[in-house]
Amino acid sequence: MSTSLGTDDGGQTRELVHFITQETRFALISNLLQHPEGLPSMYELEQLNPSVSEATVYKHVQKLIDAGIVEEVTLPDDERRQGYPWKFYRLTDDGRTFLDDHNLLAAEETLQRMYETISDKPEKMVKYENAPRPDLETA
Repeated sequence: MSTSLGTDDGGQTRELVHFITQETRFALISNLLQHPEGLPSMYELEQLNPSVSEATVYKHVQKLIDAGIVEEVTLPDDERRQGYPWKFYRLTDDGRTFLDDHNLLAAEETLQRMYETISDKPEKMVKYENAPRPDLETA
């Protein structure tokens, strides 16, 4: 789905809202919002969606990227560490604005508090949560 988030012809907006609120994609957007850094790795997204296959998580993240809602952010080569992720995902500025304009960010704080209460995270997920992340001021 290729679209410009800035345009609004009514039908296109409804289509994009429907696209975003598809169950798996909306869960992934919620995961981005609840992540402590707002930058989960693919592994973290997969762990937060255990009922969905890894391939499905990847496919839906790619669809959100194609729609301009999500973007991939990479850690610079000189900051990468062996055994840690170097690709992360976040909402684009346009994606955040679109979600906010359609009242789809209202639960962001609640989602972040819920994420903090997850106590049975696998060790690898905790490690990945603590991985170096790109400095978004320079990214």
